[in-house]
Amino acid sequence: MHRAYQPRFTAAGYLEGEVHSTVRHEFVDGEVYAMAGAGEAHNLIAGNVFARLRSAVRGGPCRVFISDMKLHVAAWNAFYYPDVMVVCNAADAHTHYKESPSVIVEVLSDSTAGTDRREKLLAYRTLASLREYVLIAQDQRQIDIYRRAPDGANDVWLLESLGDGDGDLLQLESLEVGMSMAEVYEDVVFMNNQPVSLVERARAAIK
Repeated sequence: MHRAYQPRFTAAGYLEGEVHSTVRHEFVDGEVYAMAGAGEAHNLIAGNVFARLRSAVRGGPCRVFISDMKLHVAAWNAFYYPDVMVVCNAADAHTHYKESPSVIVEVLSDSTAGTDRREKLLAYRTLASLREYVLIAQDQRQIDIYRRAPDGANDVWLLESLGDGDGDLLQLESLEVGMSMAEVYEDVVFMNNQPVSLVERARAAIK
C-alpha cells in the first residue's frame, strides 16, 4: 500500500480529520500518509487470522481488531492501522484507537514490507504490552514471528521463521492459540509464486 506525502499535522488534527475521511491515513510525528486498498490475497490472509483469533478469545478479556482500528504508539508520536491486533487490557477503551496490544499481525506487500520490517518493528517494540509481532508474506508461504524474550528483557526479541510446509504452526504463545499454514493461507492460490484472484484462476482453467 503506497503512501502519499501530505503536509504536517498535529496528532489532534489528524484524529479529527480521520473521523471524517473516506481514506485511511497513518500518522508519524506530524507526517500523514494515505493508505491504498489491499488486494484479494491480503484480505483473505488477514480475514483468516482475524477469524481464528476471534473464535479463540471469544468469552475472554481479549478483543481482536482488523485493519480499521488505529494503534497509537506514543513513543513515536504515531498512529498506525495494523492488519490485525489483539488487545487484552480492559482499560484500553478508547473508541478510535488502542494503545496496549498483546499481538500485532501485518500482511506484507511489495509497498509495505520495508516499513513493516523496519519502521514498524522498531515502533511496535516500544509498546510494553506487546508480546508478539507477526509478519505474513502474501506472495509465498512465509511467516516471521518476533517474540519478546520470556525473561522480561524489553529490548530482547526472538525471531521464529516458518516456511512452506502446511504442517508448520503459527503459535501465538501469549494467547495460547495456534494456526497451521493451511489455515493462514486458506483460499489463497499461488501461480508462478504469485497469489491470484478468483477471476485469474478461472481464466487459467479455461486455457
